[in-house]
Amino acid sequence: MGMLATRRHSFGNIVGHAKGVENLTSLSEWSAEQLDPALSWDDVAWVKEQWGGKLILKGIMDREDAAIAAGLGVDAIIVSNHGGRQLDGAPASMDVLTGVIEAVAQRCEVWLDGGIRSGQDVFKAKALGADGTLIGKAFLNGLGALGKPGVTQCLEIIAKELDLTMAFCGKTDLSNVGGEVIWPE
Repeated sequence: MGMLATRRHSFGNIVGHAKGVENLTSLSEWSAEQLDPALSWDDVAWVKEQWGGKLILKGIMDREDAAIAAGLGVDAIIVSNHGGRQLDGAPASMDVLTGVIEAVAQRCEVWLDGGIRSGQDVFKAKALGADGTLIGKAFLNGLGALGKPGVTQCLEIIAKELDLTMAFCGKTDLSNVGGEVIWPE
């Protein structure tokens, strides 16, 4: 009942800022226009051919898509649920990482995005087989709190946490971290 008395949300970061978006109805129409449901793997192959440079796909969350992407010759996959903003019931990126790695069978790099908030998270992703991690929200929090020095401080904190976690696990080189440091279920 308390929810009925709250003010209506309006997505203030988009409504009034994106061209033609003035209310929730026009926001819905605008959102539908942003994604092309006709896109297919053929489009990825076409982009790869036209581009000629390295191609990285972000948002791969299952084995089948990972295998297809690797088969098309992408250079890297970023396992990401986009911070849970697209499908709030999607699994955590870390939970699907090993399946994606197995599916690509070393045909491309696999990076992890989402849920990386500490050096220990970076260590765990590496132990599970990720080639690297992205830390969007963590550094944005630093930026919001202290500007450029906040980003620097965020990176320093994550680096120190990673170093400490490696020491606790008897590791001195991140490239030597593997699944042996993960507690079995």
